[in-house]
Amino acid sequence: MTERTIATPTHGRYLIEGSDTARILVGFHGYAENAEIQMPRLCAIPGSDAWLKLSIQGLHRFYQRKTNTVVASWMTSQDRDLAIADNTAYVQACLNEVASAESAIVFAGFSQGVAMAFRAAASSKHRVLGVIAVGGDVPPELTSAELGRMQRALLVRGQDDAWYTHAMFKSDGARLQAAGVDVTAFEFAGGHEWSTEVCNAASLAAFQM
Repeated sequence: MTERTIATPTHGRYLIEGSDTARILVGFHGYAENAEIQMPRLCAIPGSDAWLKLSIQGLHRFYQRKTNTVVASWMTSQDRDLAIADNTAYVQACLNEVASAESAIVFAGFSQGVAMAFRAAASSKHRVLGVIAVGGDVPPELTSAELGRMQRALLVRGQDDAWYTHAMFKSDGARLQAAGVDVTAFEFAGGHEWSTEVCNAASLAAFQM
């Protein structure tokens, strides 16, 4: 038996709120979530009312068993490198629809969406102001030069988060600092969640042009 892969066109979906394309806040949800879950998180960040907000949904949709809600994931371990390429191209296509040549972008991810936020920042054709990373780690394949493309990074972890451990949190901070990124690390009393404390810590005042 021989395994092969084939490229095929597919459709993704994203939610948009606002109209000013000078500053864009792009959000990536976690595993088994959707764009409708991530958008309110973006809107709750202080200062986000002045930004165009884009909540992008993962391409790989499935039903949440308990509620029958359509949710999504970004990738699995199968054909990982191909999925990374598909996802980064997909995000850039979304940005091509709404961004201008002058746009500056902050990427914000939760859990599995954190890796997408960093990958999107590393490959973006637009100016990257920074990354807001909540409850997820920096993807291992990104080089120091790629990470250095982002000016700032906010790393956020709940103190009781068993998925994103304190060791991972510290290691990510050191790795980003070594790449020349201005890193702010914030731990809050909570678990694997996007809380009110997270929204306040993610104030967009720190990401001004």
